[in-house]
This record gives sequence, structure tokens and C-alpha cells, in this order.
Amino acid sequence: MKYTTNTMAHAALLVATITVAGALALNPAQAARRPAKPAAAAPAPAAAPAQQPGGAPVLAARSWLLIDVTTGQTLASSEPDMKVEPASLTKLMTAHLVFNALDQKKLSGDARPPVSQAAWKAIGSRMFIEPAKPATVNELLQGLIIQSGNDASITLAEAVAGTEAAFTEQMNLEAKRLGLTSTSFRNSTGLPDPQHYSTARDLAVLATRLITDHPQHYALYSRKDYTYNGITQPNRNRLLFIDPSVDGVKTGHTEAAGYCLIASARREQAGTGVQRRLLSVVLGAASESARAIESQKLLNWGFQGTEAVKVFAKGQTSGSYRVWKGAAPDVKAGFDRDILVSVPRGQAGAVKAEIERLQPLIAPVNLGQRIGTLRVKLGDQLLAERPVLALEEVSQAGIFGRAWDTIRLWMER
Repeated sequence: MKYTTNTMAHAALLVATITVAGALALNPAQAARRPAKPAAAAPAPAAAPAQQPGGAPVLAARSWLLIDVTTGQTLASSEPDMKVEPASLTKLMTAHLVFNALDQKKLSGDARPPVSQAAWKAIGSRMFIEPAKPATVNELLQGLIIQSGNDASITLAEAVAGTEAAFTEQMNLEAKRLGLTSTSFRNSTGLPDPQHYSTARDLAVLATRLITDHPQHYALYSRKDYTYNGITQPNRNRLLFIDPSVDGVKTGHTEAAGYCLIASARREQAGTGVQRRLLSVVLGAASESARAIESQKLLNWGFQGTEAVKVFAKGQTSGSYRVWKGAAPDVKAGFDRDILVSVPRGQAGAVKAEIERLQPLIAPVNLGQRIGTLRVKLGDQLLAERPVLALEEVSQAGIFGRAWDTIRLWMER
């Protein structure tokens, strides 16, 4: 690790360039000692698919996107910002708001919301609830997530906000809060409306937040079937039945939207013990089978064609930085989480990390205070930018120590 320091009148720029030799990628010596553990996956197609310039497959879909949830990076995409009809993928936002209400104790899983005429007569997919026998919120969530019931969606919307219209307003406010800049909701179900639209990129953000914000509820998305009112309906996400690494998320279909699927899978990166989660968004496929095939193709490419590299571990010291006017002369710096990036397989050794900080750093320094910036690059491509944090506190020095450092700082100008 080599540091270059440039001292200026009011600030010093420190840049540390680090070659990351694939902390999560096995080097040849490790590989010889450690047998490879195959990732769970569906069999690869016999013929190699057509590829994009970056190596990603070309999909038979109107719009698609693949992200690494573990690192936050987009791995591949095609028309990710095209506005499309989201169909029943809309129900991800419906579920997200219901989960929020449950977590905030505004709604109880044992509650039995009344079934309105609008819910009872809902068109499209249904869980077949009845006004005379209201279902619990927990039952309605399974009807919403596994059976994609429009009747369940409307009932839950009314339970949270009083009316579906009021709930839709909450959906749009939450979309704005989450940064879904190209999304507009007009109902809780995904039934067609000219002003009801989203994009692959926005839907990926929404699905990621649903997974990360609600881990205690997300397990519902891996259920393969659900029986209510004597009627058993299978989950329409075919990947749940053919790929054991897939644990969600949601299908959607209307005539205008085509066949859509957001799928998420977790697989261990061989030899590292690291679990990666990838999420694919495939919109506008030609058939139910096509959306599953194209999604599987994209997930397999992501796991097989890219790898995660750990640049720094949580709590690992990235260096000691000079502190002025402090009771201690320096402070240890690092990160409050693992810093990982995704790169094309075989390029882990080319990852570079630069740490930049501004000086002077004046005491007091608080634990967790941002004292620099980490930039991780592959060639000229910026992969990640993260704050460098103080791993300890440094209180102020006494009056004489502060006075002496004041003089020294003035002399360095």
C-alpha cells in the first residue's frame, strides 16, 4: 500500500492505492487446497446464448436488468428505463406498505379486515375471499404473494388506508421516498391504466428494498403453493420449482405488459463462504415459460460470469490518520460493513482501491465520523464509493496541546 500526500493551505489530500488480489476470489494456491463447491443452478442450455458486448446473454424480453444485491451493482441491462406496464409486479409495493404497517404495529396479522364489494368482485386472479367469512391479514398476505389475488390486494389496501384510492396515494408517496423516479401507481393490483407504469430499474430498487427491509416477511415469497377456501393455487414463479437457489420474487402478466418476472437467488461463491444474492427483472417476455427461461439464463450468467471481491472487512483498519489538537496523535479508520464489489470472473486481481481524505482533521473526532472516501475501481470504471469512518474516538487535547498544534498548522500554510 503506497500513500501519496499533498499538503495544501487548508487541506491535505491523501490517496492510498491498494491492489485487491481477490480477497473473496480464490488464488491458485487456495484452489489447490480447497475443493470447489458447485453452486445450485438449473442445467445450462446446450447451446451458448447470444451475448451482449459485456458478455451478458441477449434475452427475448422487452426490458431487463440484473443487479447484485450484495454489492448494489448493476451487472447487465437492456432498456432498463423504458416505461412499461408492471401488471402484478405492482403488488410488491402493496406488500411493502402492508409490511410497514405490520412492523409499525398499525396493523395486526390476526386482524380480519372486512371484504368490500370492490374486493369481492375484483377481476383477474383471486384468492376467493368471501364477505361473510373475512380472512386474516396473514392469510390475505399469502393470497396476495403466492396466489397474486386482486381481491386480497384490495382488501389489504383498504385495511391500511381506508380506501384503495387513499392507499394508492401512499404507494406514490413511498415510490418517491424510495427514489422510483419513473413509476406511477393508479391501483394496488396492477390492473391496466394509462397512468400506471414503472421501469425495470425502479422495480429492481423496489424488490431490493422489500427483501432488505422486511427479511422476516420475505420468506412468504418462497412458498410454492397456498390453499384458501378449499382451493389450492401454485405460485406462478416457475423458478421456485426448478432452481433451489431461487427464493422469490413475483410474476406479472397482462396483454399489454406481456409476461414478467422478478426473480431473486442466493448462491454461495465457491471456496469463500460468501452468499451472493442476485436479482433479475425480466419484462415483456412472450410466454410464461419464456419469462422463466430468460430469467434463469440471466441469473446463471450473473453467478457464473461475475464474482464478488472483498476490498475491506467490517471493522478492518484501513490506516491511521493524523489528528490535530487531539488527545491522541492519530485515529484508526475503517468501515462499518464489509466492502464488496462485483467484477467479471477472473479480474479480481485488477481491482484497485483509493482512499482519499481531507486534512486537517481536528479533534474531537467521534466514533463513526466520516473522515475520508474510498473509491474502488476496475481500470477507469468506478465500481463503488463508500465513506471511510473513524473506528475510535479522539477527544480534544489540553489547552497547551491545542495551542501548539494551532501554531504548527499556521506554519504549514
